[in-house]
Amino acid sequence: MAVSLRLGRQGILFGLRLSNLNKFTRATHPCQDRVRHFFQSWMLGASPLKVEMPALSPTMEEGNIVKWLKKEGEAVAAGDALCEIETDKAVVTMESNEDGVLAKILMEEGSRSVRLGTLIALMVEEGQDWKQVEIPSPESAPPSAAPPAAHEASVSVMAPAAQSPSAPPKPVTSGPLRLSPAARHILDTHGINPKLATPTGPRGLITKEDALNLLKISPARKAAPAMVTPTAPSPVPSPAPTPAARPPPPGSRPNIPPLSVPGKPGTPGTFTEVPASNVRRVIAQRLTHSKTTIPHAYASIDCDMGAVMQLRKDLAKEQIKVSVNDFIIKAAAVTLKEMPEVNVTWSGDGPHALDSVHISVAVATDKGLITPIIRDAATKGVQEISANAKALAQKARDGKLLPEEYQGGSFSISNLGMFGISGFSAVINPPQACILAVGTSRAELRLSEDDQTLLTQQLMTVTLSSDGRLVDDELASRFLDKFRANLEKPQRMALA
Repeated sequence: MAVSLRLGRQGILFGLRLSNLNKFTRATHPCQDRVRHFFQSWMLGASPLKVEMPALSPTMEEGNIVKWLKKEGEAVAAGDALCEIETDKAVVTMESNEDGVLAKILMEEGSRSVRLGTLIALMVEEGQDWKQVEIPSPESAPPSAAPPAAHEASVSVMAPAAQSPSAPPKPVTSGPLRLSPAARHILDTHGINPKLATPTGPRGLITKEDALNLLKISPARKAAPAMVTPTAPSPVPSPAPTPAARPPPPGSRPNIPPLSVPGKPGTPGTFTEVPASNVRRVIAQRLTHSKTTIPHAYASIDCDMGAVMQLRKDLAKEQIKVSVNDFIIKAAAVTLKEMPEVNVTWSGDGPHALDSVHISVAVATDKGLITPIIRDAATKGVQEISANAKALAQKARDGKLLPEEYQGGSFSISNLGMFGISGFSAVINPPQACILAVGTSRAELRLSEDDQTLLTQQLMTVTLSSDGRLVDDELASRFLDKFRANLEKPQRMALA
């Protein structure tokens, strides 16, 4: 029995050989679904609107789908929030650019490391049947591969007469290969053709497990690359010890530690892979870039915090609560305003002098360190700085910072004194020129001016890490001396 469908200029002509028609409609023919799929997609003509992973920050290369704010079948207007995406800095809400209906979510909540430009959802225009949307498949070829002649195309379905009962899987796929970074690294390292892998990931993605499975049976395939004799399903590799699996001779150490098995107690030398968040990866890249490209110079100084401590007590009596870190931010901002030659950044073609003083404050979160910015800190009072710092720190911990709230700082402050650290040196946050590392305050005894009595001092050590290309040792020393003077006499600063 054969079925033919012809699409001519004047309309649609169906040619059906009516014999055994009932059997054909009830049969589970392998090509029946293809005909139905082609016919439905041609009749509906619905061209879906593609929703792709956008670049929500300048340094973003991939993102994680945190939560979908719209459901399939729900109407969407331009500007509506579609989903929440974790970038390399924070969780950002993605808005729709089109009006329509959300037809299909292709990347579910929890999808990680989704590259920019990856299709994450499909929308259709209002009035179209969103349930019949056609999902693009990178592995499938276009429905009609043959070029049409005289504006006509034909599709024929034949009975399964010459189908091979045991055709081996072909090593070449019909669409572009999609490999995860780990799978690509494994296959490239061992020189294995990725087309031999059997993809098990979503939409034909070759995962790390697929690459490892291919690696186990790669010797058998390399022995006969031209043809693979179709036999029974490939057996699981024998657990017989290989040279790499044999116990090492006494006194030697294995080159690669064995993988730990979830649910079983670990053995010496095992490890567990912990996926790195986007924030962690970006932090690692920036720290490595900073330490390998910026000539760091360090200088430390002790500051007497007695006046600040007393001023805090006086403000507390008036129900004004501010922290020591708020005074440090204010002192650094005022010092930068007095010494604009330190308020600079490094660009590819040299130093750039900044017009405003924006202080980046390091905040520790569960996902890593992030530096929200207190803008124009030199013109703000300590109370306003305190309110801004608390609000930004909470947004940073919740992952709700906007890009403009953590981009564009001119000077960074990292305070570990609250954790009991007496002193440390921090890594510069490029393209900034300096970062100030703040330790805890400590009580020390000193003689009075008349050398008659012992007095107690509250000293705090701060260490300035500076870019030697922009701030030399002499300039760094003058900056720290003026910073100490401002901090030890807070009345010199505009605190109102």
